[in-house]
Amino acid sequence: MTETLNLALDKIQSGFATFLAALPGIILGLVVFYAFYVISGFAQRQFVRGLNRFRRFQRLSALLGRIVRAGVIAGGFMIALTVALPSFQPAELIQVLGIGGLAVGFAFRDIFENFMAGVLIIFTQPFGIGDEIEINEYEGKVEDIQIRATYLKTFDGRLVVIPNADLFKNSVLVDTAYERRRNEYDVGISYADDIARAQEIMLEVMERTPGVLNTPSPDTIMWEMGDSAVVIRVRWWSKPQRSEFLRVQNRVLRDMKTRLEAEGMTIPFPIRTVMFYDQSKDGVEGETVDQARVNALSNGSH
Repeated sequence: MTETLNLALDKIQSGFATFLAALPGIILGLVVFYAFYVISGFAQRQFVRGLNRFRRFQRLSALLGRIVRAGVIAGGFMIALTVALPSFQPAELIQVLGIGGLAVGFAFRDIFENFMAGVLIIFTQPFGIGDEIEINEYEGKVEDIQIRATYLKTFDGRLVVIPNADLFKNSVLVDTAYERRRNEYDVGISYADDIARAQEIMLEVMERTPGVLNTPSPDTIMWEMGDSAVVIRVRWWSKPQRSEFLRVQNRVLRDMKTRLEAEGMTIPFPIRTVMFYDQSKDGVEGETVDQARVNALSNGSH
């Protein structure tokens, strides 16, 4: 029992002596790590400040700044370990991290994919916060673009979280990409109405409607000669935001209908001709009344 206790005390004394011998290196390593930690914050601020001078990189600057700081801290940690533990070989840690990183990569492949897609979206900026976009069955206003996903507020007041990889790999329709957007609508008039006069009235209505842009100017096209109406397609430009887009459409169509009716123009309903045939005993079995009469006249002529 005494020998075991003495052996334990010897190991404790030996370990303590080793710790005391390594203590200066550990303290120096902590100082080095703290220095790199401070430097990382300074490097991040300077990097972000430099990128913010370019409008294109303003959304990306915060992300890249964090990556720069993490890189400086990681490098400082490796140097601090080398200073604190001279026997430490950075290559061994890198090898271990490489093997573990491969396993982590397979486990978090989707997360990394969304991360890279988010970086590319922020960098290329096909759309930004405040833009109105359409993707698949979703349509709404972009609330935020984060590293993993983009937050979309639909026009009926719901939130959709869309993985960035989906946005990057699929087609996205950006309704507010440009300063103006064209709208069009087909209006039918009677065949008896004056087509040229109807087009003049439609142009006048569009030119006087608040919200319709002068450039490009609105226009009308005789689009189709339908079954019951002459179809004229009216086209105008307005601001691209959905609220303004629909508000202008409402004004144009409402005023156009009122003006056309005031000018005596007719907006006809579809006309269908329905023929009824009597299949009763008045005719020959299996024939319509008209067919029976034709057959009777044919037989009488002989």
